[in-house]
Amino acid sequence: MTRASDPSRASPTVAESIAATIASLPRTTPLAMVATCRSLLIDIAGLCLAARHSDFMQATLAATDEPGACTVIGQREGRSVAMAALCNGTAAHGEDFDDTYEGGPVHAGAVIVPAILATAERHGLGGDDVGLGIATGCEVMCRLCLVAPKRVHQAGFHPTAVFGAIGAAAGVGAALKLDSRQLVDAMGIAASMSSGIIEYLAEGAWTKRMHPGWAAQAGYRAARMAHAGFVGPRTVFEGEHGFFHAFAHTREGHFVEMLEDFGMQWLAAGIAFKPYACGTMAHPYIDCARKLVASGLDPDDVQAIECETAEGIVHRLWEPLADKRRPPNGYAAKFSIPYAIAVAMLRGDAGLAEYEEAVVQDPRVRALAAKVRYRIDHYNPYPRQFTGHLRVTLRNGEMREARQDHFRGGMGEPLPFGDIVNKFRANGVHGGVEVSQLDDILDHLSSLLGAGSIELRRLRTV
Repeated sequence: MTRASDPSRASPTVAESIAATIASLPRTTPLAMVATCRSLLIDIAGLCLAARHSDFMQATLAATDEPGACTVIGQREGRSVAMAALCNGTAAHGEDFDDTYEGGPVHAGAVIVPAILATAERHGLGGDDVGLGIATGCEVMCRLCLVAPKRVHQAGFHPTAVFGAIGAAAGVGAALKLDSRQLVDAMGIAASMSSGIIEYLAEGAWTKRMHPGWAAQAGYRAARMAHAGFVGPRTVFEGEHGFFHAFAHTREGHFVEMLEDFGMQWLAAGIAFKPYACGTMAHPYIDCARKLVASGLDPDDVQAIECETAEGIVHRLWEPLADKRRPPNGYAAKFSIPYAIAVAMLRGDAGLAEYEEAVVQDPRVRALAAKVRYRIDHYNPYPRQFTGHLRVTLRNGEMREARQDHFRGGMGEPLPFGDIVNKFRANGVHGGVEVSQLDDILDHLSSLLGAGSIELRRLRTV
């Protein structure tokens, strides 16, 4: 079947504009994205290693027992291409410790890296294909965030999940050398595969963990269907029944901003790498809490804590306030700013250990979290910037205050590459991997973008 032409359409659709740019890109990792792609490969692999023995990962492996030649990072047995993408995406996002694009927020690496690595193994691709695929997929996800800021979350969907399927289709399509027509079809098909609601917030259910993995395998399947001739809608983004009508409840969007300088300016080069294992918008609050303690504040002297916050994050990280002050489990705690502030003050960090069940149930942590409240700052720049603020009242009436107008790890204060490497090593040790094997994996990943062919068996463990 061939696509019917529409002579009345004077200009290309949004999808056609994106596809034409992707199809014309040089067949190599964009120079502006080399450092980001390398960091994404290392960070995502470390997170997969950290999660390899987790309960959610064991359940995912048991449910995806389709043997194949594609690597599940940190596991012994291979899987089919789609199931490897699903498993690695789930592992990478499982502890909410993965990268974020601040303008979204979306977690691009946990979707795109698993999709591209599985594709590379299955189809014998090289390092240039991998770099181009990661860069393209991440860029599409980041640019989708510009169309209708905050509205996808407000509609009850997880942007990483629904943007991720389309980003993965574009990235896989670029890696597999799909032409512009096939890329349009791939994105149109992927939009019908997009899914992911945010009801996990109610009680710390596991579904958010699988969203990037589901999007990764959906994007692969969409690209392959398009390559085989399956037809998708050209007006998938702006159409009357299109993607944003469905997932943002609007047909009005900043499509011009989304398309501007696409292929020349790489928004994904500003992807942020997390220093803490929790929801990104909590990070500046954690930094403020740690700064106050470092300046001499004793958490036992705290009477009350009031925080200014963006209205756009209240429904995910602040409310219901009583529940956020007493999260039922470690995963629910990752989406609670009151808990993040309390644990940071009392333990000086918010890493993987701070979200273990024993810490979450610690009466001292819960007592301090119960003292945290918020008020909405209607001038807050979210989602363009993630900010933090604490005003602490001590028992003697004294007040202490801290502010931070950026996310540490993001564009305002990027994590040094050495910190990303140290995070990889710490995550590998957390997952029980020998230091010698971590060194070998790190060397392998560091040279992957220049490799003639991709072979990932060294990322498996014994």
